[in-house]
Amino acid sequence: MKLLFCGSGWLPVVDCVRQRLDDGDTIEIWDRQLALTSAVADADVILPSNAAITEQVINAATKLTLIQQPAAGVDAIDVEAATRRNVPVCNAPGANHLAVAEATLLLMLALARRLPRAQASFAAREIGVPLGVELHSRHLGIVGLGRIGSAVAERAAALGMTVHSVRSANSRSELHDMLGACDVVTIHAPLTEATRGLFDDEAFAAMKPGATIINCSRGPLIERDALVRALDSGHLGGAGLDVFWQEPWNPDDPLFRRDDVITLPHIAGSTEESFARIANIVAENLRRLKTGEPLLHQL
Repeated sequence: MKLLFCGSGWLPVVDCVRQRLDDGDTIEIWDRQLALTSAVADADVILPSNAAITEQVINAATKLTLIQQPAAGVDAIDVEAATRRNVPVCNAPGANHLAVAEATLLLMLALARRLPRAQASFAAREIGVPLGVELHSRHLGIVGLGRIGSAVAERAAALGMTVHSVRSANSRSELHDMLGACDVVTIHAPLTEATRGLFDDEAFAAMKPGATIINCSRGPLIERDALVRALDSGHLGGAGLDVFWQEPWNPDDPLFRRDDVITLPHIAGSTEESFARIANIVAENLRRLKTGEPLLHQL
């Protein structure tokens, strides 16, 4: 059985999966010099990662028996096209929720202690600046209370924060009501047509002056230009971003040179432990595929 890993990132997960394959099974990484429609022609299983698995790609994969996303998000997969081909689509929900929750806290703390400015102060040999804030007694707003959002809530409560949440991001009025009460807002909602551009000028205007925002979910949940305007006006106190509007991102984007913006290279879910859990799910679904048993996490 041939597995094709189609993404451009998270390559360590390939090694984790390879260690769990049966004899005779192979996993290859898509050579991006080759069109994806050609690369999938002899693949039995596709691991999309961050590649767009369109109807054209699915139809080109004539041997395809499974699309196994080694993550939770399936917004780049044409699930309806796969269903028409009778190709199951599975994901790996919950495999990285602890990792993402911890990365969210990392960004919260870095923004609270103004880490970019602190690093500049260190280089300039300035002692005791900048002045940060404590997270204790601050109000945290969580957008999306699934596995990740719930894990963030537990950890924030342990820091002494007051936690607010909206379970679904579909109600903009409910969201905006919460935003005005929160010092920190963190997004853990899926990317859908309803949530695309969720944080626009109106949402930022509804936020508490000086509040910060964190996105470890999907880049397009935030409108880039609206974010810039909110930062430029001073209404938004800062942003912590692990995901972006285009990936790979443009490193020359002036947004990323601001000292009120902290960025990570889409690593919130990337830990040894989370990749091992993902690899176990992939290996188990390969076994079930061969034996005809029901697949895990089939959409």
